[in-house]
Amino acid sequence: MSELINNREKRVQTLKEIILHLHRGEAPEAVRGRLAALIADVDASEVAAMEQQLMAEGMTHQEVQALCDLHADVLQDVMTRPATPMPLAPGHPVHQLRAENRALGAAAQAARQLVRNLAALPDEGRFDAERVEARRAFEVLWEVDKHYQRKEHLVFSVLERHGTTGPSKVMWGKDDEVRELLKASLAALGEEEVSGAELKVVAETVLDPALSALEGMIYKEENILLPMTLGLFTAEDWGEIFRQSPEYGWCLVAPATGYRPPEPRPVTDAVKLPPAQAVQFPSGTLSFEQLLGLFQTLPVDLTFVDRDDRVAFFSEGPDRVFARSRAVIGREVKHCHPPKSVHVVERIVEDFKAGRQSVAEFWIDLHGRFVHIRYFAVRDAAGAYLGTLEVTQDLTPLRALQGERRLLEYDAPGP
Repeated sequence: MSELINNREKRVQTLKEIILHLHRGEAPEAVRGRLAALIADVDASEVAAMEQQLMAEGMTHQEVQALCDLHADVLQDVMTRPATPMPLAPGHPVHQLRAENRALGAAAQAARQLVRNLAALPDEGRFDAERVEARRAFEVLWEVDKHYQRKEHLVFSVLERHGTTGPSKVMWGKDDEVRELLKASLAALGEEEVSGAELKVVAETVLDPALSALEGMIYKEENILLPMTLGLFTAEDWGEIFRQSPEYGWCLVAPATGYRPPEPRPVTDAVKLPPAQAVQFPSGTLSFEQLLGLFQTLPVDLTFVDRDDRVAFFSEGPDRVFARSRAVIGREVKHCHPPKSVHVVERIVEDFKAGRQSVAEFWIDLHGRFVHIRYFAVRDAAGAYLGTLEVTQDLTPLRALQGERRLLEYDAPGP
């Protein structure tokens, strides 16, 4: 056993050293040859361990992310992929992710042919039909956002629980690159009155890179992420991911049936109140049932991060602005956000803890909705920091109000 462990550690060290040569500017062709000669039996967990070690030794996730496509391309030639994937029951989370990847791959190939057609157009003239057809193909590919959200909020959450955070940071960053390229593609293809020459430029500089990035992520998931999780996650982990996946939706493929998750383990480190049991507050008394109903009725979304920077609670209202799954409970808040925004979250928490600030707020345009996001430092009577409360609200309907309403008038119920 010790020999196997030592061999694995040597392979990880060799991987790390060679990737560092890439980082220093060595030609990929030279590195590819050394990898092929030295390590023909690398598995997914070793690639993940290599990335984790690089980040532990000081390389930022942005630097690893910048190298990600390069080293994935080099490793593709030397990694041994099993002849047949591990058999899984239809509907298992990995079965679903793989089915979605196959559908995404087919959709990307169809879109690529349309991109080739754009690249072959004459320079002069307008080609609205070809442009619109390509845009529809890229609208289909945008469904990948649901796939990525399940991965980022559910799979990465469990990875963190198992002590693996480096690869998920890198992959989340690459997901965001795919999203940005797809958004740019949709925006470019949405422009009217463009010539064939302009569409050629769009095809080369925007559309083709978007497809390559999406296909590259499919490869990384199939050959690195999913094999690693299958060797690491427990049956209970997969059951948790399965139960919370519908919160984010499905990408191009409806889930099959057949997988039966194990029963969830009961929470043992918290007091469960009977529905009628009252909680005494200085300003009144509420039963657990009333508290639950109150949180589910508030017109805002609440998320509370405790003093140890871990998500402790979120409200489950009917129309959340941002999807939340229960897998987020106990997760470090810095791992709950895309890498490009983590530094903002960390600064807010640091300022709250130090007493320099008590409120931070943002407002954004989210798919045509005006969303207000506020963070409040929560402190006890003595001023000691207890945690951070995030309050999110869709203010679109309120901003549209005009005049006054002084008489009772019920609005039509929502759908």
